[in-house]
Amino acid sequence: MQGHKKPPSSIDEYIAGFPAEVQKTLREIREVIKTAAPEAEEKISYQIPTFYLNGNLIHFAAYKNHIGIYPTSGGIEKFETELSAYKESKGTLRFSLHQPIPYDLISQIVKFRVKENLDKTAEKQKKNKKA
Repeated sequence: MQGHKKPPSSIDEYIAGFPAEVQKTLREIREVIKTAAPEAEEKISYQIPTFYLNGNLIHFAAYKNHIGIYPTSGGIEKFETELSAYKESKGTLRFSLHQPIPYDLISQIVKFRVKENLDKTAEKQKKNKKA
């Protein structure tokens, strides 16, 4: 249920395109991500809200009946047990708009993704020094 005529240019614009109750949930998810990854940059990528820190960290989006969270497959594999109650596929989580959103779990996933991206960057820098 993307409520936009043209692609949004900011996360605020993206959120504004949805009904009030969905906006509230999207704002809460955004705040959870900002708190868990304060250094991350906000942007729109693939026409959805994205947080970027040494690469894409996490994306999120609203649909008719769910919120999609895209923490990459690594973020899903790490929390496989905790996520077993939710619909998932490679790199994608779906949280029903009719159920409580697991904000604490989203925070844990984001913190994991921050570490994953920072570790990946450090590893690349190590390799580049050796070359």
